[in-house]
Amino acid sequence: MCGIAGFVRAGAAADLCPQLERMHQAIAHRGPDDRGVWRSPGGHALYAHARLAIIDTSPAGRQPMQIDDGRYTITYNGEIFNFAALRESLAKSGVWFRSHSDTEVLLRLYQAHGPAFVERLRGMFAFAIW
Repeated sequence: MCGIAGFVRAGAAADLCPQLERMHQAIAHRGPDDRGVWRSPGGHALYAHARLAIIDTSPAGRQPMQIDDGRYTITYNGEIFNFAALRESLAKSGVWFRSHSDTEVLLRLYQAHGPAFVERLRGMFAFAIW
């Protein structure tokens, strides 16, 4: 099971980097396959991810994950039971995927449908999208 941690706040979060690193260390055991950190432009959001690679074990499934144009970033843990059907539906509508990960499916769904995308999900999950 992956581990996710982060901060979101109105002011710049640069001063929270030491706290994020401590959180990242605390969840390291949850994801032995990779580690990732992301800071939003302006520093309003900071994400940390400890990855347990199951569906897409390649570097393309690395988190936190950003959409191609950088507009949306996600850190996610969980299992989306219907992600293959959701991916197929998005692909039929012309969405191109760079990975085979369920994380990218969530990100592309958010891009296409906004916050209402969660109504399409079947599974157990936690995520943050900036």
